[in-house]
Amino acid sequence: MEGIAVARRPVAAVAAVTLMVEAVGIALLNWILGLVVDRQQMSLGGMDTDAMSIGTWAAGGLFGLYLLVCGVVLLRTAVRDRAPGRLARILLITCAVVHGLVGAFSVGLVGWAAFAFMMVVLGLIVLSLLGYEAEPPAKPSAEAAGGGHDAPSPA
Repeated sequence: MEGIAVARRPVAAVAAVTLMVEAVGIALLNWILGLVVDRQQMSLGGMDTDAMSIGTWAAGGLFGLYLLVCGVVLLRTAVRDRAPGRLARILLITCAVVHGLVGAFSVGLVGWAAFAFMMVVLGLIVLSLLGYEAEPPAKPSAEAAGGGHDAPSPA
């Protein structure tokens, strides 16, 4: 576990930067897809093209924001060098699960390079979570429990 403790700050920082770059990429990709749908008047099953382009922009923005928040949480973890809180850990776990699922789908849709990228990001998130394991609550010391005096306890 010492090897992870040494590298946990750089791993969390690299994961944070990767998630932030991915957030910008996802938002940009969805913006471009929305423009393509809007300009070519594409329709799927008779759905309004304006609704499709606006939906694409909204989904890309929300997903990009989600990835950006995950990146900020990891960056804060790396800067403070402390384990993230309970809600932040849950957020990072959901981000890891999303990357696993998107990676599995991306093999057939995009190719192995996209799958490899998703698995690298997944690995960085999981390694960051393992490097900053949640600390158990501190147990009171014998001094604090006994009131600070050295009297033997009755048995």
